[in-house]
Amino acid sequence: MHSVWFGEFLGTLVLILLGNGVCANVTLRKSYAADAGWMVITTGWAMGVLCGVLVAQAFGSPGAHINPAVTLAFAVVRGDYSQAACMQVLSMWSAQLLGAMGGAALVALHFASHWRLTPEPAAKLGVFCTNGAVRNTPINIFNEALGTAVLLVVVGAIFSKGVSANGAGLGLGAGMGPWLVASLVWGIGLSLGGTTGYAINPARDLGPRLVHWLLPIPGKGGSNWSYALIPIVGPLLGGGLAGVLLRYAHL
Repeated sequence: MHSVWFGEFLGTLVLILLGNGVCANVTLRKSYAADAGWMVITTGWAMGVLCGVLVAQAFGSPGAHINPAVTLAFAVVRGDYSQAACMQVLSMWSAQLLGAMGGAALVALHFASHWRLTPEPAAKLGVFCTNGAVRNTPINIFNEALGTAVLLVVVGAIFSKGVSANGAGLGLGAGMGPWLVASLVWGIGLSLGGTTGYAINPARDLGPRLVHWLLPIPGKGGSNWSYALIPIVGPLLGGGLAGVLLRYAHL
């Protein structure tokens, strides 16, 4: 049980367990953290990224993508479009999606006593997946693409020759990478996240949305499938474009 696939699966599961978990804590009635606010949500997601990355690395995925957009971006950076490389991308995507579903299912079980006490179907859906604060499809796609592009470009900078311990820059100590990536996700949430809830990760949105649709959550309402393509298309678009930039920037 030590492989890239299992590392991506378990790392994404932990990411969503903690990320959707903080949304549930803040949103659901009778939780001690009810109404704690955006700062708590963005901090919880940042810590979820940190823990997810560490778990993914420990269980066999040194790259610890835990995000299909990240996997796509680095596939573009490598420029290898062979059948084997494409199958590796699809394998990682499957691990990330299934991990996201597993994490969301655990959140649904963990908060089982709270669903009936929260009357608003939209609040329950918001525990699992994102939506535009102001619905505007082209702008919402741009919001997600921009946030994801920022994620990938800054990740590229963090691990670049100019910043890494082997370069001539400031130096990146062992184990600092995941902390910096978590801080980056925290910053994206605080600065850009209020427009769409900053999915910036297709698996993070689609996996939990599927779980919301599949599970008998009391009073849940619909799963807002009319929005579901936006947090898939936007992040993949942003990740692909960032991958092109990183490929030719030679960081």
